[in-house]
Amino acid sequence: MAYYVRKVAGFLVTLFLVSLLTFLVFQILPGDPARVILGVDADPLQLQQLREELGMDRPAPLRFLEWLGGVLRGDLGTSYRYHQPVSALLGSALGVTAQLAVYALVLTAAVGLPVGIWLAHHSKKKYALPVSLLSQLGLSVPSFCVGVLLVSVFSVGLGWFPSMGYTPFSQDPLACVKSLTLPAVSIAFGSAAVLIRYVQASILEQEGQEYVKTARSKGVPGSRILRVHVLRNSLIPVLTVFGMTITDVLGGSILVENLFSLPGIGRLIATSINSRDLPLIQGLVLYLAALVVVCNFGVDLFYSVVDPRIRRK
Repeated sequence: MAYYVRKVAGFLVTLFLVSLLTFLVFQILPGDPARVILGVDADPLQLQQLREELGMDRPAPLRFLEWLGGVLRGDLGTSYRYHQPVSALLGSALGVTAQLAVYALVLTAAVGLPVGIWLAHHSKKKYALPVSLLSQLGLSVPSFCVGVLLVSVFSVGLGWFPSMGYTPFSQDPLACVKSLTLPAVSIAFGSAAVLIRYVQASILEQEGQEYVKTARSKGVPGSRILRVHVLRNSLIPVLTVFGMTITDVLGGSILVENLFSLPGIGRLIATSINSRDLPLIQGLVLYLAALVVVCNFGVDLFYSVVDPRIRRK
């Protein structure tokens, strides 16, 4: 129990520090939000009035407490560009990114885990060379390049999938899956390659341990050693890289989402930066930072489930 109390306390403190740093960074950045909204030719009186409406005339500690209170209520301010609540924009974009993330993560796990296990036992065979080279290619080629290739073949050439756009699942489930397939494969191609390498290396490391040699000397079948001992002890580094993959995918792939015109987090990041939409950028930065903290917290909890000895440290 003490282990979980420490983790929850650390989680809450980290979230508070993340919110504090997010606020402070945007306070010291150069630029005047009022002038961004009204333009460089705005009347000084209008600028002053808008600064007062935005609360820029109040002390920074008070503004932080007000902003933090808004964050706790789910109020992240109003976007300069869209004139909508930042939380509503984030929620709408996150719905698209979450669907893409689930699709890409399922593909990553479905390919990365079995192929990594298979390569660990057949890497020295000649027929495993093409698979190994393909995984190496996945590590080397950026996801947007994979996306361009997929569009050229499966959209322009074969016409099986749309090249851009998004259809909500509630409107047409099949069209939604088709609109997310090529982006999900673009992301999963590189993520699966990383997972394959980690799974392969982790299994090979565990199979060189003394407990595996002892089990083999006692005549324990290789499949049982792999299933009961090796896979369980190999999960720690695999969980680490999978947690990083979840963070990357849920953070939104700016290039992939823009390539396929998906209204997700990645596209929202690009739009907010181009338009200097400070409340939206601030909300996105807080979301991304909190996402990393939450994913790391979840991975730590899984560690304790996979290896109960961690809870006793």
